Amino acid sequence: MSGFTVYFATDLHGSEQCFRKFLNAGKFYGADAVILGGDVAGKALIPVLSGPHGSFEARAFGKSFRAEGEDGLASLEDRIRALGCYPYRTTPDQLQEMRADPDRLNRAFEQVISETLERWISMAEDRLRALGLPCLVMPGNDDPPWVRRLLDQAGWLQQAEERIVEFGPYQVLSLGYSTPTPWDSPREITEDQMRAKLRILAGQLDPGQPTIFNLHNPPFGTSTDRAFKLASDMRIKTAGGEPVQVPVGSHAIRESIEEVQPVVALCGHIHESRATSKLGRTLVVNPGSQYTEGVLQGSILTLDRAKVTSHRFVTG
Repeated sequence: MSGFTVYFATDLHGSEQCFRKFLNAGKFYGADAVILGGDVAGKALIPVLSGPHGSFEARAFGKSFRAEGEDGLASLEDRIRALGCYPYRTTPDQLQEMRADPDRLNRAFEQVISETLERWISMAEDRLRALGLPCLVMPGNDDPPWVRRLLDQAGWLQQAEERIVEFGPYQVLSLGYSTPTPWDSPREITEDQMRAKLRILAGQLDPGQPTIFNLHNPPFGTSTDRAFKLASDMRIKTAGGEPVQVPVGSHAIRESIEEVQPVVALCGHIHESRATSKLGRTLVVNPGSQYTEGVLQGSILTLDRAKVTSHRFVTG
């Protein structure tokens, strides 16, 4: 077994710009394979309202945007997608109806996410297959549950969650759920549920083959799980004028890493905690995320048998 190089990124949250960069990153960094961690879908639907004389308006992140004509509309929609949101063309009257009918709003959101992911899957099929770059992907805690079913239909992209997948000379254990957060995201489970899922998966591993963990939630008490501490009003707590950070990772994930001792544990979830840590022989890596700025943060790791021979964070 010789060196095997993996490019890993996570938490794109629907950013079109970051996904396109991800498709190019493997070749650019000379990787043998690529992994896209959890939270692939965006969080917000941004109404783009049609106005008089071919004008369009939208409001996102507290800012108002205006466009004229089809070219201006296309540019506006690209700008919204770059922020990790989904543009949705509608009228003021239709918007009022959607706001009064949550089911209709949810259906519109599901439709837009589905259309986007189907397009992304097609793009990956064309580019990564042509390059011969294997790619694993999974949903995260912020992804609606049906996102996994969409990813299951992909071809070259391999949906890896709750499976043991052969990946070059390694076996990969993947799990994209998180333990409870203040945000009540769609795919949160308790520590006991996390522990049970990990035990089932770990029991399927071949003890004679080196292992990669692909876990969205970082392990507790490491440099990879430091998040801003929130007050009851969801504002960030400060001390001496600086934001306070606390560990928010999973105890069950830490226990599983310490027991199995994979070569590397890839994680994400905590965007501000771009860091590495060691748990026994295992290197834990969280590349962080700056998806709202269209910046793709990733990690390049070269593995040789049961060790990581090199690692570096990269930004594009």
